[in-house]
Amino acid sequence: MISNQILQNTLDGIKTISRVELCVISTEGNVLATTFPEAADYVDSAMLFVSSPADSQEVQGYQFFKVFDETQLEYILLTSGSSDDTYMVGKLVAFQLQNLLTAYKERIDKDNFIKNLLLDNLLLIDIYNRAKKLHIESEARRVVFILEIGTEKDSTVMDNVRNALGNRPGDFITAVDEKSVIIVKELGAEDGEAQLEAIAQQILDSSAPKGEGIHIAYGTVVNEIKEVSKSYKEARMALDVGKIFFDERDVIAYSSLGIGRLIYQLPVPLCRMFIKEIFDGKSTDEFDEETLTTINKFFENSLNVSETSRQLYIHRNTLVYRLDKLQKSTGLDLRVFEDAITFKIALMVVKYMKYMETVEF
Repeated sequence: MISNQILQNTLDGIKTISRVELCVISTEGNVLATTFPEAADYVDSAMLFVSSPADSQEVQGYQFFKVFDETQLEYILLTSGSSDDTYMVGKLVAFQLQNLLTAYKERIDKDNFIKNLLLDNLLLIDIYNRAKKLHIESEARRVVFILEIGTEKDSTVMDNVRNALGNRPGDFITAVDEKSVIIVKELGAEDGEAQLEAIAQQILDSSAPKGEGIHIAYGTVVNEIKEVSKSYKEARMALDVGKIFFDERDVIAYSSLGIGRLIYQLPVPLCRMFIKEIFDGKSTDEFDEETLTTINKFFENSLNVSETSRQLYIHRNTLVYRLDKLQKSTGLDLRVFEDAITFKIALMVVKYMKYMETVEF
């Protein structure tokens, strides 16, 4: 169904050109759009015209036209004016409205197809048959972005995203829940990681209102339409993993998740067992703020003692003392690469476990 706003804009534009008064009435007798205030006076006549076999008719000086969506009667169009071409204008407007109905119907069909494609609700043969019927290229470079709003989105968000991307025919913008927008973006042959990052930022900047909880994630590039659901699942995982390990980032790429992607797929009981073995029953919550800051800064500087002590504004020996103290309590020496990797993974596993606890409750 065409929105009333689109109908009104169409009638206003045609009236400006033709100087013919126009009105669209639904088959239930509701005035949907009009260019003259007396439109309601002609509703009864329009309802009588609905039941007549004629496709057009003159009543009370107005031309009445039926507008069909295929074989289904959708609207009654009224036209009136001093021009001798009023009838022809009415026929042209009726034709335009039928084309709009077809275009909107195709858009809805495409939207349903993309949703089912993302959710893996289609058989392989159905994917290619429906893509061909809807004139969607089967072989094209595509990637899926998910814009998470954090709160229930309003109708302007999808319009803003669509406008930011230039309303390109190869792009599809839809939603499968109330708090996110999904963009299936068609890419050029040369578009790489830098372009994907730029597109993600462009989409993020278009979202309104901006604020806490707004993130965007994207999957890997796929070359066939049947693989779009794979990119969608990757983007969805990137959003979840990003909340756990990269909460400071607004843009998260699936390809940048690293070991976090593996940890995210581990069963929680196995994680508990691993932490118990590494820390011998101790909790990372027992580490004070100073220790945690030292650990994080040491990792940021690739286990470089001199650079870490410089950035922490402490003497090198003070840093060594803190690392020795940590080694005594955990049995892990962060200056040894293997121990550092183990400790880093353990901290990430603890983060994952805490996140899962909040999800469960």
